[in-house]
Amino acid sequence: MKAVVLNAVTAAEKVTLSEVPGPKVKPGWVLVRVRAFGMNHSEQVLRLFEIENDYIQKPIIPGIECVGEVAGILPEDAGRYPQLKGGQKVAALMGGMGRSFDGSYAEYALLPAHHVFAVESSLDWAELAAVPETYFTAWGSLFECLQLKPTDTLLVRGATCALGYAAIQLARALGAKVVATTHRDSKLSLLGDADEAILDDGILSGKVHGITKALDLVGCRNLLDTLSAVEKGGIVCNTGILGGVFALNGFDPIKDIPNGVYLTGFFSNYPDASTIRKIFDFMEKKKLSPKIGARFEFKDIREACVALDSGKVNGKIVVTVS
Repeated sequence: MKAVVLNAVTAAEKVTLSEVPGPKVKPGWVLVRVRAFGMNHSEQVLRLFEIENDYIQKPIIPGIECVGEVAGILPEDAGRYPQLKGGQKVAALMGGMGRSFDGSYAEYALLPAHHVFAVESSLDWAELAAVPETYFTAWGSLFECLQLKPTDTLLVRGATCALGYAAIQLARALGAKVVATTHRDSKLSLLGDADEAILDDGILSGKVHGITKALDLVGCRNLLDTLSAVEKGGIVCNTGILGGVFALNGFDPIKDIPNGVYLTGFFSNYPDASTIRKIFDFMEKKKLSPKIGARFEFKDIREACVALDSGKVNGKIVVTVS
């Protein structure tokens, strides 16, 4: 089969397709014929520096999510996972994909059965590929962590990314009011789905009012300001790291979290079938389609990686495999 195989730090311009043996089904794992996959910032991180760490299996096929069809499952596993029949449309994400074991930048992927989920959806393959990781992260951040309600006013900080667009879409479909930010004046027009779009200069405290919930996708760089921008009783969820700062050195929870404000975070490594089903059911009911910023064919994976690294694509980058 054709696949992207990484052994060391690899610039986007150096990404190529290789011919490798197709994976064989083994106990507890499902062979998926990959139809399409979404691209993510974490794959760029892996390719540009994380791959040097010992905990990354090398060589590795990257890719933390995909959609496709069940191409193989052992009889004993078919009994344990009756929903994963041959030909069943599925989505898979996280759980070590593309880091602990080979991921989705391939024509076939061998994946743990507990991280492969049957899906029913009217979306086409490219649209489906834009859902798993992005919408699972948005859904978990909004509903598990922020406990978002229709009566809330939600701040989405760093909203001009695939996750930001998904969060705006889900929150608005629920009925919540959304205030979205970007640090680039040229991107304000991309936030038309929000109720209000704000240019973010790094300081929102005192400039926004009535915020009851906040989804911070910029991360630690501006997190303390986000905590100060919400109303008393508000909740802040730190999900993204767009600001490039991965930790808060010297963070003092007693002094840095305002009284009566709550801080949480969402880690998307543990998807489950119930949540995935709820996401697709909600999208079908509300007739939602993900915002796709660019589509590529698998043969053009190099160009797709260049687009990912450029940071200029507005929306999810998806790659169709067959």
